[in-house]
Amino acid sequence: MRGQPQVVKINSCSSTSTCLILFSVLQVYDWDTMERFWQQCIFNYLRCNPEEHYFLLTDSPVSTPESRECTGEIMFETFNVPGLYISVQSVLSLSAGYAYLKSLSDDDSDTRSDMTGVVVDIGDGAPQIVPVVNGYVIGSSIKSFPSSGSDVTQFISQLLQERGELLAPEDSLDISRKVKEVYCYTCSDIVKEFKKHDKKPDKYIKHWSAVKPKTGVPYTIDIGYERFLGPEIFFNPEIYSADFSTPLPELIDNCVQSAPIDTRRALYKNIVLSGGSTMFKDFHKRLQTDIKKIVDDRVAATNARHRVEVRPIEVNVVAHPIQSYAVWFGGSVAASNPEFFEFCHTKEEYEEHGASICRTSPVFKGMY
Repeated sequence: MRGQPQVVKINSCSSTSTCLILFSVLQVYDWDTMERFWQQCIFNYLRCNPEEHYFLLTDSPVSTPESRECTGEIMFETFNVPGLYISVQSVLSLSAGYAYLKSLSDDDSDTRSDMTGVVVDIGDGAPQIVPVVNGYVIGSSIKSFPSSGSDVTQFISQLLQERGELLAPEDSLDISRKVKEVYCYTCSDIVKEFKKHDKKPDKYIKHWSAVKPKTGVPYTIDIGYERFLGPEIFFNPEIYSADFSTPLPELIDNCVQSAPIDTRRALYKNIVLSGGSTMFKDFHKRLQTDIKKIVDDRVAATNARHRVEVRPIEVNVVAHPIQSYAVWFGGSVAASNPEFFEFCHTKEEYEEHGASICRTSPVFKGMY
């Protein structure tokens, strides 16, 4: 009997759990531990019988086919699920952005072209730029950005300590993370921002009060340049690390340019943000402005070189309030659609064809 799909966001293991997940660049190394983690999620958090429910799991776009096979084996053999759908995270993020924008529009048109775009996924680790065409990932054009949300936190902590702020060592990263989430924003011009802070410090400098955990002594720190320098590592990465100097907007442009030529206009037109580190104020505006400049300069150079008039290319960065959990939201939209069951790999198919059926999952209309 088909179970109704359940959608739950798991925050963390319980404090008494011995569950330990080992990841390196979004790759699972210890499948026994991963199995125990899923067991805890299903029985301790969802509190459901897996044999009565179809499951939707998300996977990285750079995950190997063998990894998906291992996932299928565990779900079908250990948990005996009746059906399984493994979706690429980027596709669900694109679906979430489309679903949100559609909820604000009166246009009922629904075409596959809505599932074409570039997903800029920046969370706490392993940021990726993924082009998706008609719901399918162009694997050869995926780009990776070395700095993530955790690097922003580390950079803010470094700046505060270099400025002489007396942070409790055991609390430095936690405070820096809270500063990042509460006070940080993206500026349009870093030089002008420095001048604004220097001219009116009382207006732009914020204060953070905390208590030292060991002594209980309260203390206050000033937060100034860190507010805009933190997110700036995405646009000027060399201020944080000399190992990488390609800004995020340029990397997104490289991603689109490496995609098939007939898809590029559609990709530029739908650049979707996903992940908590894309939630900085005005992040999408700065990203769109910088990408638009790169594209316009290329078009102008082409016009001058070949003496032709190339039609302007529209650049649109899509921002919405659900960016931080876009993958989860996209998954909930997909799993809530009646068509979801028809496109899942079933237990019967697994027993007949083996784990190789889990290497790919079809895109269905209910995802968008």
